[in-house]
Amino acid sequence: MAIELKVVRIEKPDELNVILGQSHFIKTVEDIHEALVNTVPGIKFGLAFCESSGPALVRASGTDPELVELAKKNALAVGAGHFFIVVLGKGYYPINVLNAIKMVPEVCHIYAASANPMQVIVAETEQGRGIVGVIDGVATRGIETEADVAHRKEFLRRIGYKM
Repeated sequence: MAIELKVVRIEKPDELNVILGQSHFIKTVEDIHEALVNTVPGIKFGLAFCESSGPALVRASGTDPELVELAKKNALAVGAGHFFIVVLGKGYYPINVLNAIKMVPEVCHIYAASANPMQVIVAETEQGRGIVGVIDGVATRGIETEADVAHRKEFLRRIGYKM
């Protein structure tokens, strides 16, 4: 049995956040959609899910047609069974919706949630494709200094996540 590893880059504008995960059932699209709109009214997003049996299609939904197209394009490129991607609109963040997505009964695993550049490591066999892991951002460059700690704390307060 042969296995081939592939690297699939998630394509998106730098300012947009994505959530990558694995689920187990065709109604994932409807349930994640409902979780997002019930958690953040008016949220802009695109969602795509790779079905892994039957017609094995990319199923999609969302509230913004451009984000839905971006999610579909990335899901098709990854092409791994039961993989899903949520592309959040500008100004929407994983911290506000991640727990709601995790609580969707079909969701098995979250691989990453970030605005960083991402690569998905995909293993391919004669049966299909699966996710080995995700590279989120860049390699670590060192250990933070006192100045870095002060900058981090100031940033969190400036954006309203700390008092």
